[in-house]
Amino acid sequence: MVKIINVVGARPNFMKIAPIVEEMARRPQIEQLLVHTGQHYTATMSDLFFADLGIPLPDINLGVGSATATQQIAGIMIEFEKVINQRRPDWVVVVGDVNSTMACALVCSRMGVKLAHVEAGLRSFDRQMPEEINRVVTDALADLLLTPSRDADENLKREGIDAARIRLVGNVMIDTLFKHLPRAEKSTILQDLGLEPRAYCVLTLHRPSNVDNESTLRGILSAIGEIQEQLPVIFPIHPRTRARVAEFGLEAELERMKRLKVIEPLGYLDFLRLYSNSRLVMTDSGGIQEETTVLGIPCLTLRHNTERPITVTEGTNRVIGSRKEDIVREAMASLNSNNSRARKPELWDGRAAARIVDAILES
Repeated sequence: MVKIINVVGARPNFMKIAPIVEEMARRPQIEQLLVHTGQHYTATMSDLFFADLGIPLPDINLGVGSATATQQIAGIMIEFEKVINQRRPDWVVVVGDVNSTMACALVCSRMGVKLAHVEAGLRSFDRQMPEEINRVVTDALADLLLTPSRDADENLKREGIDAARIRLVGNVMIDTLFKHLPRAEKSTILQDLGLEPRAYCVLTLHRPSNVDNESTLRGILSAIGEIQEQLPVIFPIHPRTRARVAEFGLEAELERMKRLKVIEPLGYLDFLRLYSNSRLVMTDSGGIQEETTVLGIPCLTLRHNTERPITVTEGTNRVIGSRKEDIVREAMASLNSNNSRARKPELWDGRAAARIVDAILES
């Protein structure tokens, strides 16, 4: 029997771990445990996603909650060390690039537990992004690096990682996307918001580089003000972003935008239904770049770099930065164009989870 602990901590992790948990449940030689660090801890940021994705409730919740990044990482390490001591797993599986990913990787390294990193090798080459530090550290410590694309393989090799530790498995997020698209069709979110397919844009915004600086956030929202005059913009607002909007006194500016609809964060199925029927997505998220590529939906990434360049070279994504003029220009160009590029990258086929579990069992 192979004992495996799967770790999740924040909402982006849930979509990645769901198909892995499901695949492991099919393998009688695996005894698995799901640990939730509690990094995302509200119902809208966590509980809804477990229900929507059909993930069993976590076996253990570390309940770390909100804190500074350093305090959060330290808290996760202290609590996860106790879990390792109690459960003695053969493998720990971490996904993505959130604080929980790196914290648990550090514990595994210290305690001599084998670590598999799903979504290894992604690089933005921007060390000012906390996620980039999390990726680099986790990959340096992992025994098995499970990559979504060949450019990720090359990044790891350039960093001196032994090719024997690297396995190209494809994009597990796409497993989740393909499985739940039919279920998302039953969502009533479009009717609830009074929307017609392909007649609105979707905005997501949460990265500190965009929302923690008043000038940057004000510029982005000013750009959205011009775009919403052409087409309604739906904005499921992240708690961090809502707090900064209030802190910087920007509520009145949002209220003046008559075709901007600010809503609470959505569960996975409602959000999938929302963006998969949109005309354009504007985001500073990572996973949405991948999903829009597969669905053939134009995506504007409001950052100066991306750790997912394959979504630009083979997909529908454009990285445009956060300047008002650039956002308005690129959005208008996209809205006035009927062209979309839709090519599925290699192994983005909905079967990545099976390849991940095979790789772990073979290692």
